[in-house]
Amino acid sequence: MSYLDKLLDGANVEWKTLREVVSTLTAPTKVNKEAYQKTGKMPIIDQGLKFIAGYTDESFSPVKSDKYIIFGDHSEHIKYVDFAFIQGADGLKILKPKCDNPKYIYYTFINFYQKELNYKRHWSTAKETLIPIPCPDNPKKSLEIQKEIVRILDTFTELTAELTAELTAELTARKKQYNYYRNQLLSFKENEVERKPLGKIAEYSRKRINFSSIDKSNYVGVDNLLQNKLGKTDSNHVPIEGNLTGYSIGDVLIGNIRPYLKKIWLANNTGGTNGDVLVVHITDKTVNSRYLYQVLADDNFFAYNMQHAKGAKMPRGNKQKIMEYIIPIPSPEEQERIVTILDKFDILTTSISEGLPREIELRKKQYEYYRDMLLTFPKDNIKE
Repeated sequence: MSYLDKLLDGANVEWKTLREVVSTLTAPTKVNKEAYQKTGKMPIIDQGLKFIAGYTDESFSPVKSDKYIIFGDHSEHIKYVDFAFIQGADGLKILKPKCDNPKYIYYTFINFYQKELNYKRHWSTAKETLIPIPCPDNPKKSLEIQKEIVRILDTFTELTAELTAELTAELTARKKQYNYYRNQLLSFKENEVERKPLGKIAEYSRKRINFSSIDKSNYVGVDNLLQNKLGKTDSNHVPIEGNLTGYSIGDVLIGNIRPYLKKIWLANNTGGTNGDVLVVHITDKTVNSRYLYQVLADDNFFAYNMQHAKGAKMPRGNKQKIMEYIIPIPSPEEQERIVTILDKFDILTTSISEGLPREIELRKKQYEYYRDMLLTFPKDNIKE
């Protein structure tokens, strides 16, 4: 804050809405990719604002960006691009900053937009994001201040990207190692262990729980189960009436919509859920709940689940077939040995409270914290 004060040197700050400092461009007419083959493989951005390497077979909208900001409705992602082809431009807004330092507009927009993300996912509200303009009466000084802020944030961005890339590479290597050991530990010779259908050792929960006993921390909907076996987050939508399916500590919760998303969680508390989440409750006390979770969190289970899923656009797991999935059951001692090893890898590679994913998230939060501090201007001149 002292650095920002020194940078401003007592200068006033004017706050303008985003719509006042950018021009909104409409998506160009779509053309076939062959018309642009000579340019080489340029980045392509889809509606989720994810970068796709190379071309696709579909037609796309070419946008030769002169420092544009790409904003997607219903998306938390915002991109600053020099040049990009926009694939499926419906739902995207192409913003052209009116000032001489467009990246400053990008940094301030993404900072204040992300802080108010819950209600600014659509352009109709995002365009009202307030953008601070230092020294509005002195364009030269204003530009100097903006350039210095951009210089600092560019440095932070580069350093954060380097650290994140290193951590991500390490995480990828550990995941490969984890999958190798998982396959080794959960593979048994034909007559080495007893095997039973899931329905012989577990059942779907019959427990019922009233809505008055749940809150955002113990209600589990398919929306707050995380993809790729990353557990769950607190829910943003908690039922306010009726009874729900109850779950207990040790139950395995599986997202039953689009099984390929691999949503699964081992309950460490009691709570409630709805019909889109399956609650698998162990009935055979010789089966370790952590072991059953590891077996069901395996890619082989999700492949089996998709094989028997019903529906095309929004496939659902076949509840009967899921209960027919064969579970290898070693001795309780061997189960404990297996889960002790896999739990350590699980924490290292998937935990959002420990391990490498947490380190990656901390680097991101650290960057956002410093960005926010650098862009915390006095709000004495906000338009009503």
